[in-house]
Amino acid sequence: KIIFIALIGISSLESQPQINLNTADVESVLYLGSNRKQALVVGLGGSEGGNSWTSDYWKDTRDEFIDQGYAFLAIGYFGADNTPDLLDRVSIDAVYKAIKTATAHKRVDKKNIAVVGGSRGADLALLLASYYDDIDCVVSIVGSHTVFPGHTDHFTTSCWSFNGEELPFVPVNDACIPFLMEGDLRGTFEAMLLDTVAFEKAAIPIEKINGPILFLSADQDEICPSTPMAN
Repeated sequence: KIIFIALIGISSLESQPQINLNTADVESVLYLGSNRKQALVVGLGGSEGGNSWTSDYWKDTRDEFIDQGYAFLAIGYFGADNTPDLLDRVSIDAVYKAIKTATAHKRVDKKNIAVVGGSRGADLALLLASYYDDIDCVVSIVGSHTVFPGHTDHFTTSCWSFNGEELPFVPVNDACIPFLMEGDLRGTFEAMLLDTVAFEKAAIPIEKINGPILFLSADQDEICPSTPMAN
């Protein structure tokens, strides 16, 4: 049973309703404007965890979407209330169900869904659109072109799962150990990607995405090779 709890948020133009959607394994907060049918923008944070798009830091950006006539859904998929503690085999299905719960609202246009994600959230956005053809648009901000290990001490499981099965991932290999010990994250990722056999199995199938994709990356990214991965 889905319980809608009405709260109040303030946009830059007028009061806007804010609705907490009680969805399994996902924290999801829906922000609505005044239009009758609002295209939905879904915001996904990255490896920082929690539900970044509900924070005061992102409020102005969130409100810009609302003021322009969009509904906005902020999703936390780990490290938030009622979600897994770690980014480890996080269910893509559960995140998608939260999106579908939001589109069931009478003021949301279920035929117009865009997903915006940063870092690991970008990977999730690309995966969602690869698996579900009703995602119409993706913005990937410093995202990956493949699935990586979950954020555990052992690095032996995938970040993501689908239908109860973890997705194939590029493993931590011997070549990346020196970089990992030095705290050189970009070097670590570059060394992992030398495993071309694993990459072929773990690559995100963006050719299945049913709509446009915008890739934003950084030439001097110190965390990962985001521009080569976007290319």
